[in-house]
Amino acid sequence: MTGATISFENVGKFFAGGAKGRVTALQDVSLTVTPGEICGIIGRSGAGKSTLLRMVNGLERPSEGTVSVGGKDVGRAQGAALRAIRRDVGMIFQHFNLLASRTVHGNIAMPLEIAGVPAAEIRSRVGDLIARVGLEAQADRYPAELSGGQKQRVGIARALATRPKVLLSDEATSALDPETTQTVLALLRDINRDLGLTILLITHEMAVVRDIASHVAVIDQGRIVEAGPTYDVFVAPRHPTTRSFLSGVTGITLPRFVSGRLVETRPGGAAEEVLRVTFAGAHATDPMLARMTAERGISVNILAGAIEEIGPHPFGNLLISVDAARGAEARDYLNRHGLSTEVLGYVR
Repeated sequence: MTGATISFENVGKFFAGGAKGRVTALQDVSLTVTPGEICGIIGRSGAGKSTLLRMVNGLERPSEGTVSVGGKDVGRAQGAALRAIRRDVGMIFQHFNLLASRTVHGNIAMPLEIAGVPAAEIRSRVGDLIARVGLEAQADRYPAELSGGQKQRVGIARALATRPKVLLSDEATSALDPETTQTVLALLRDINRDLGLTILLITHEMAVVRDIASHVAVIDQGRIVEAGPTYDVFVAPRHPTTRSFLSGVTGITLPRFVSGRLVETRPGGAAEEVLRVTFAGAHATDPMLARMTAERGISVNILAGAIEEIGPHPFGNLLISVDAARGAEARDYLNRHGLSTEVLGYVR
């Protein structure tokens, strides 16, 4: 099983209604997700991310532009051609969408039954999938007897039943607690690695993107405002919406006792300059702040921060303050040693 390319070319989607006679859900969206890639689409509620996802399996049709899966035009496909595309596209949902009257085995078997697969083949295929998602002990249980994480594992197994080339995730971890979220994300990573599936997931949580996605696209008011490898976007976010989402990731949010006193312009008299320092790549674990203090005598107050991994790369953000009178000197030192800095403001 291998993944397929997902391509959006100048896609627009409009619905009837609104003051101008139509509501724009998507506008001029162009994005390519390559085979085997895990791409996260992140955006606020109403940004258009669910509409974008539903176009991949033909649940929504573009008003303009082209959506294709494996080179096949989804928007123009009808009948048997559309059904063939949908067999190549599995989907998992936020609220699981399991049939209460069917066991774990029965829920996973349903797509195969609809496709007319012989009973013996269904038993074999479902057994393999149940083992893959670690639910052998729950095979004969009903959804009401399962935890949220177990229900989502059933949903993932069901999405894989027809051996799709693409897996869509519609806020699949939003209804789960943090620990269960990590187990589900680990399962999706394993599936991507073992089967080579292309995974397109939508979320409003940047931490989910950080933990699983190789690439990310940020959508705001129906437009893709930033896209690229996840590491690159985290290290150097360009758009305000991206920076807003990143503010919820550990190490980037200013403590309230600082943010409440922060001003944009340096005040007169004694003041501290508040900086965001980004550590990336080879410099992510270097003790540059300690070196700066030792070499230049610039005292540093660490306000918040963390060093984490994005894919195979270390990445860190520290929020620090230094004497405003030496702020330019501190920034010059850190920048010359491969770190990036940003002045967030000043406090007295």
